[in-house]
Amino acid sequence: MDKVALVGAGGKMGMRCTDNLLHSDYEVDYLEVSGEAITRLREKGVEIANRDIALAQADMVILAVPDIAIRSVSNEIIPKMKSGSMVICLDPAAPLAGHLPHREDLAYYVTHPAHPSVFNWEPTEEAHFDYYGGIAAKQTVVSAIMHGTDQDFEKGDRLTRTIFSPVTVNHRITVEQMAILEPGFSETLSSTCIKKIRDALDVVVAKGVPEAAARDFILGHINIQLAVLFGELPIKFSDAAIKALERAENILFKEGWEDIFEMDNIHEQIKAITE
Repeated sequence: MDKVALVGAGGKMGMRCTDNLLHSDYEVDYLEVSGEAITRLREKGVEIANRDIALAQADMVILAVPDIAIRSVSNEIIPKMKSGSMVICLDPAAPLAGHLPHREDLAYYVTHPAHPSVFNWEPTEEAHFDYYGGIAAKQTVVSAIMHGTDQDFEKGDRLTRTIFSPVTVNHRITVEQMAILEPGFSETLSSTCIKKIRDALDVVVAKGVPEAAARDFILGHINIQLAVLFGELPIKFSDAAIKALERAENILFKEGWEDIFEMDNIHEQIKAITE
């Protein structure tokens, strides 16, 4: 099995990877510089490896660091990697922004979890409440080879299914398509719309509706609305609901909102979160 170096092992994403790699067949070197993060790792029985030795020996190097830090960290890490090894990024933003030093003799693989679906059926309480994924709830993943071969993708796929386990499907797409999905689709559009729904709860409560009633009412409606709109149920909205929706779209969304998915706009979104 390939030898892995996990950079940022004690951070937010690094700890998720660490938890799954600890019980895998991979030989792993854990790299971390933050004192607080090192303490978290030691509480799990993990000791920090020598960086230069680990990078010189690793077949795969995971960059589990925030987007804003990828440029500086990768400029330190990638030159020390051995020829023929693989750089693994956990988000498409920094790679697409050109923040990774390029070496022809390395493979570059990008992977990101979709997180457990709202339509998952999970048999245990642990899995049911694993909203993020990587613990017990099944999820899908999207991955791309930015530079490399089909064999490199297969190598990355095996690691993806370990660090994000349990994985049902690893969708192979391009890095550009991944960036359309995140930040474009999931953060710029979906997170914004959902935040506005959450903000509206406060507005409704300020109008005098009891908070518990308003929360229960909207969360139940979101559930059925998602099921209808994403084809999970063989039914349609009522005529009245459709009229309300059509009227509201013109009020809530300005013309040309779809431009957020154009690549020039995607690059602007990426620039905003990586610099």
